[in-house]
Amino acid sequence: MKKIYRFFCKAEEIICGAGFVLLIALVFLSAILRFFRVSVAWNIDMAMLLLAWTAFMGADVAYRSGQLVGIDLLTRNLPGKIRIIVQIMIFLIILTALGAIVFFGVRLAKSEWIRRYQSIPIPYSLVTVSIVFAAASMAVSTIIKIRRCVLNFIQGSGR
Repeated sequence: MKKIYRFFCKAEEIICGAGFVLLIALVFLSAILRFFRVSVAWNIDMAMLLLAWTAFMGADVAYRSGQLVGIDLLTRNLPGKIRIIVQIMIFLIILTALGAIVFFGVRLAKSEWIRRYQSIPIPYSLVTVSIVFAAASMAVSTIIKIRRCVLNFIQGSGR
């Protein structure tokens, strides 16, 4: 199971990086073509789709590795076991919010299935699915973080 999760994490990082590079290339190409008065409408729509996917997948990558901004002014000076309990409670709140995002995101994606991009024949709900995918991935990462906290609590480690 750990190998599958590591493979998934690595694939997500690679896809996110490739999507970001492609996003930059599409926007740059659009700017160059606009300079020569050539309009490519699908370019901007595809860039918007890539922006949504890379932003939300990148958020999961940053969350998993602990790179998101956090405020630990209050918790860093707490005793070890109390700090772990507070961390678990915070992770449970995060998990609840992510569950709500997945639930309502799926409903939104279903309702937007009819809506299409202006220049490319794909449903606009693919943008909404990126939020659902990222929230589900973050939920898995949160469950793993909760598990680590519980194991640290049981072992008596305050780290």
